Amino acid sequence: MSTTTRVTQRMIADMAGVSQSTVSLVLNGKADEARRIPAATRDRVLEVIRETTYVANPVARSLVGAATGLIGVFTYEPAFPSRSSDFYTPLLTGIESAAESVGADLLLFTSTPVVAGRRRLFHESNRLRLADGCILLGREMDPVELERLMDSAYPFVAIGRREAADGRVPYVGVDYASATHSLAVRALGLGHRRVGLLRLPQDAESSRDRRAGIVAAASEVGASVIEAEVTTDRSVTEAWAAIRASRPTVVFVEDPTDAHELHAQLAADGTSVPDDLSVVVLGEHNRAADGPADFTRLRAPRTELGAHAVRALTGVLEARRTPAPERSFATAPVQELLDCSLVPGGTLAAPAA
Repeated sequence: MSTTTRVTQRMIADMAGVSQSTVSLVLNGKADEARRIPAATRDRVLEVIRETTYVANPVARSLVGAATGLIGVFTYEPAFPSRSSDFYTPLLTGIESAAESVGADLLLFTSTPVVAGRRRLFHESNRLRLADGCILLGREMDPVELERLMDSAYPFVAIGRREAADGRVPYVGVDYASATHSLAVRALGLGHRRVGLLRLPQDAESSRDRRAGIVAAASEVGASVIEAEVTTDRSVTEAWAAIRASRPTVVFVEDPTDAHELHAQLAADGTSVPDDLSVVVLGEHNRAADGPADFTRLRAPRTELGAHAVRALTGVLEARRTPAPERSFATAPVQELLDCSLVPGGTLAAPAA
């Protein structure tokens, strides 16, 4: 079956060898009501659905082939807990503003369950095709799901650089590699040669890009980088202890919350910032700072990211509506990186003599 073919309930029924009403009951979660469906039958229908990447589309049943004017937003992590909202709020603000400017409504997909802190893009209750296209948000995205979505020909744009699907994923992200390289060059130019790095796990492209910029700058002047990872199993205090013995004069911290925890730890140890140790943060909170330090830090253009993603997705949708003879033959996906800005702060200075 062509990846561009719209899969219908009728097709699912034929492939599973059941009636269309059975498919409808399974899709709507009614298999355990009055009309019982054997577990084997339900499993067979669900397997066909998974294999064909079908998702329920009530709108398309009444408006076959018509645009809905809806832009979907899918977040891999819950968007509204306090810590998550600090990351998502400016992105959603940019998305909302840009959607308004193009006359589109937003549809936040929340029906898929959260497992181990992350949602699954493909699930029997997912309703992606209610929207004309979708914007994906999340620090980490499942590369298998992204490749599957690419193969389904469903229009989407990811926020953040993505390497999945052999580099075919359309995205709007931040040029963290260049930003952290420039920031590290600034620190090295002040005379720092022993560099510490407290980073998050490197599963996400954004974390790898941040590290790459710092390591590249350090290698250019022969400086050493001592790294430690902060995870759910390894606290900031433990990570700092792992690199403290190397006596770094500057430490780069990927996560702003971790930076505030480190600052508290340094104060408890009697270390002053930046007299004894410079601390630089590779991001910032969007709410008021939750600590006393005015960190030297990077500021990602999150609101602009959201707006650019909507414009990129709108461009994809408009191109698809263009009659075939008038379409451009260019097939390269939208892949755009925005610049970070530097907030000077007060925690980066030349190392003590």
